[in-house]
Amino acid sequence: MDFAEYVKGKTILVAGLARSGVSAAKLLDRSGATVLVSDTKTQQEIPEAVEELRQETGCQFFLGKNPDDLVRQVDGMVLSPGIPVDSSFVKKALDLGIPVISEVELAYRYNKAPIIAITGTNGKTTTTTLVGEMLKAAGKSTYVVGNIGVPFTEVAEKTKADDVVVAEISSFQLETIDRFKPAISVLLNITEDHLNRHKTMENYIAAKSRIFENQDSRGTVILNRDNDILSRLEPDTKAQVFHFSRKKILPRGAWVENGQILMDIGRGPVRICRTGEVAIPGAHNLENALAAVLAAGIAGVEPSVLAGVLKSFPGIEHRIEKVATIRGITFYNDSKGTNPDSSIKAIEAMPGPTVLIAGGMDKKSGFSDFVDAFGDRIKALVLLGETADRISETAREKGFQNIYRVDSIQEAVKKSFALSSSGYNVLLSPACASWDMFRDYEERGRIFKEAVRTLGR
Repeated sequence: MDFAEYVKGKTILVAGLARSGVSAAKLLDRSGATVLVSDTKTQQEIPEAVEELRQETGCQFFLGKNPDDLVRQVDGMVLSPGIPVDSSFVKKALDLGIPVISEVELAYRYNKAPIIAITGTNGKTTTTTLVGEMLKAAGKSTYVVGNIGVPFTEVAEKTKADDVVVAEISSFQLETIDRFKPAISVLLNITEDHLNRHKTMENYIAAKSRIFENQDSRGTVILNRDNDILSRLEPDTKAQVFHFSRKKILPRGAWVENGQILMDIGRGPVRICRTGEVAIPGAHNLENALAAVLAAGIAGVEPSVLAGVLKSFPGIEHRIEKVATIRGITFYNDSKGTNPDSSIKAIEAMPGPTVLIAGGMDKKSGFSDFVDAFGDRIKALVLLGETADRISETAREKGFQNIYRVDSIQEAVKKSFALSSSGYNVLLSPACASWDMFRDYEERGRIFKEAVRTLGR
């Protein structure tokens, strides 16, 4: 039975009214389900989402509290990524045998196109965007979805068998999949992150590795050979495995050799381009480029097309994004640096002395390696948000003393500007989530960019 027919007449709870929750509620409503929507936020806190659903659907609203009392009324539940699976109402639903799935799983039930699914602690958005651009440049009808901004449920009904879906997938979304089965899954890396949610690294790794749990021998898994954790996961998949590496020459996959990106997917090594021709900066982006080349190459994109995109792709907003140069001081927006490892990569990409703006919501990450990465490059540290004290304490323990505390992004920009001189960089790379002070990392980045532009007026 088609899933749209299955949910017709059923009562489905959509928990969480962020973008993916709103999109899931609309899809279920179009399918004839009785849709209940809930959020711990009140109508006053999420007026746009509520108004959009009221205008376009017949959803029933339950706002301002956990929906514990609704569980016995529903036939199924769709969880937004921000809701932990150990929430009281989720546990109650599972105990009662009520199906609980993610928005990604819901979309999969409607989707007709092969999926290239991409996950990892860092690099997901850049790699997903790159793969999408490569497929589009090859003339393939392509949907780029997931955490990248367009919910999968927004396009799932439209997909056809000859389309391709490229999906950025988080560990939160993977916790509640069931049948989700990509044609190609890509695991970029796994480093410490989201321990406030997953509690242990083992749980985090287990969530990430679910991306390939339903794949069989007809599917493909792409793994980073340079990430030790991913090497341990290879025996867990039934799919054929390809690797990418910027450090090792491989028998097949994608790798760097003598300053060239090479790829071999079974037909012999093919040169893609020189590493120096890749437009986006940083060693981490070279890894993302290798992963993208391999995924798109396996999907049928010709090497010349892959090379063209690598040479022209400028990068994504909020990831080591050059904002402006004012009085010889260059400002970079890396608001997407939401964990220490991601911010380390941004620090390493800075071309000279740098004032670093960091801090945000506490995800229980350690900051020791983050501070170690400062080296001689970071000249001052400007901190804000709930982790400011933890980062400051770690930095001082390691002998770094040039630390300043501020209360807003605007103040951080002004302070960093005052601490800099011509030839310096000012880098916003928080190493933390944004939710203590902002709606998301995008809002944080936009406010930073506006504050920088205000300096130049």
